[in-house]
Amino acid sequence: MPVSAADKPWQLVADVGGTNARFAVVDVESGSLCHVVYYSVAEHAIFADVLTEFCTHVSSAGCWAHTPQGACLAVAGPVDGSVLKFTNSPWEIDANGIQAQLDGGPLHIINDFAAVGYATTTLAADDYVQLGGGAGNPTKPVAVLGPGTGLGVCSVVPCQEQSVVIEAEGGHADYAPVDAQEIAVLNILLQRFGRVSYERLLSGAGILSTYQALAELALREPAHERPEDVYQAAIDGSDTLAMRTLHLFCRILGSFAGNLALTLGARGGVFIAGGIAPKVLSILQQSEFRNRFESKGRLRGFLADIPVRVITAKDIGLKGAAAYLVQRGHS
Repeated sequence: MPVSAADKPWQLVADVGGTNARFAVVDVESGSLCHVVYYSVAEHAIFADVLTEFCTHVSSAGCWAHTPQGACLAVAGPVDGSVLKFTNSPWEIDANGIQAQLDGGPLHIINDFAAVGYATTTLAADDYVQLGGGAGNPTKPVAVLGPGTGLGVCSVVPCQEQSVVIEAEGGHADYAPVDAQEIAVLNILLQRFGRVSYERLLSGAGILSTYQALAELALREPAHERPEDVYQAAIDGSDTLAMRTLHLFCRILGSFAGNLALTLGARGGVFIAGGIAPKVLSILQQSEFRNRFESKGRLRGFLADIPVRVITAKDIGLKGAAAYLVQRGHS
């Protein structure tokens, strides 16, 4: 029996971060994404209510089946147990409750950076900007990191039939300063936080913390109270302290990316995702990022040919969640 216009099969994908939650429909017939909707985490107290709102939005389009055939939620935090709590937001996800809400269809919950990992296997050349290195070895692992609300990390290991994505929480590893300025900033952040991870610097909040620390060292009052104001002032050159903050951010990002490449043997390449890197790309390209990436003493040669690619494509987490469903044979 042919499928009626009001019964088109679809799947639900979501990319749920600490600041925003993105939802979309995956058209089962074409595999394309549509009906992409963004929700502010701060404006909604309960995740299940947002899910209901999105499903109502899809139903109002008048061409889709009443419920999705399956769903994949990419969430910002460790995926462990049936009740998931987010690292950087008050939301919780009750997997059993969500599955019931979706009328019992297959539900997959993966880490948001695992979703980015799956998406990297589908990227085209115009989906990223490369910062040095060669083509990468397609038979070797790929490292993925991304400063945004937090600092996400995963690795992608090629196998015979399909790549395997390995989730990680490397953004919470202890921060290791390299030069005197970084040591001075670390000492200030240690007084504030007690322990300093890379996420304390390589994130939106981290940019603001670094800016405030540099202001303290310069005996200046900070002029900005939001990270986006700091990096915008750096981009337009209106604040030298903001410019120093972003260049320090780029150096630390280069060191961290190089550390990951060494740790994971990522000769397939390094991808940088997240909301910050594309916005500060012009500074990143002119900074010491690449030098710090390769500056690993006797292992410089190991890193010299590894490509680093800043992902500029939009909705990468949604595309990764959709790619995960494809890999699992649910579309």
